[in-house]
Amino acid sequence: MTGKVFLVGAGPGDPELITVKGMRYLQQADVILYDRLVNPELLDFAKPDAQLVYCGKLPHYHTMKQETINHFLVKYAKKGLNVVRLKGGDPFVFGRGSEEAEECAKNDVPYEIIPGITAGIAAPAYAGIPVTHRTLSKSFAFITGHQAGDREAEHQWQHLAQAVDTICVYMGVSHLPDICRNLMQHGKSPDTPIALVHWGTLSDQQTVAGTLSDIEEKVKKSGISNPSMIIIGEVVKLHHNLNWFKEEVAPHLPAVHG
Repeated sequence: MTGKVFLVGAGPGDPELITVKGMRYLQQADVILYDRLVNPELLDFAKPDAQLVYCGKLPHYHTMKQETINHFLVKYAKKGLNVVRLKGGDPFVFGRGSEEAEECAKNDVPYEIIPGITAGIAAPAYAGIPVTHRTLSKSFAFITGHQAGDREAEHQWQHLAQAVDTICVYMGVSHLPDICRNLMQHGKSPDTPIALVHWGTLSDQQTVAGTLSDIEEKVKKSGISNPSMIIIGEVVKLHHNLNWFKEEVAPHLPAVHG
């Protein structure tokens, strides 16, 4: 009898931001394949006999290749086990969840998608930066920083610079100079506000704000690195007034139990 695969979004870092449904499946799983950016506190909710498999990836270094992860999902499910693929943020936002779902479909393995809160919305929110605002931003885009060095993606910068109010960049710290340069070359003012939120939603969150023309120097001085979300647009100006998380860490709530 075939089991089932659950592609679960763990949220942006704070373990209490996982969905109720995601938590329920996590507690019932026979096998949990989890990523590097998944808060390890979530694994405390696993069954005592659940098998935990680390699938973490670092920049330029993959602990487990995607093809191997796909193979394990199918392998465990074919044994009749319920498998949770626990992914940071949302499975379908730069998380390769679609590739894993395709593998399940190809092998006739039942699967379910449990969305999660993505860092592109949560990290800015915890820094007091809304991705939309009635007067400042009526549109936003999620992009990956890797495209900053991709020549085939160069044509996209003109559209991003001229047609989108707020840009949220994942995995972009190492490409920050290229991101700023591309946006300014295609029409964004050097004074356009930009912020980097490091370890968003966690107690050691750090935010650095500036403009396209000076953010690189500010980031160097701060020592900020990955994982960080980059937010570009006029909404960043609201950070100084709405920075609710900076002065008082959110109180710890009781753990969620099923």
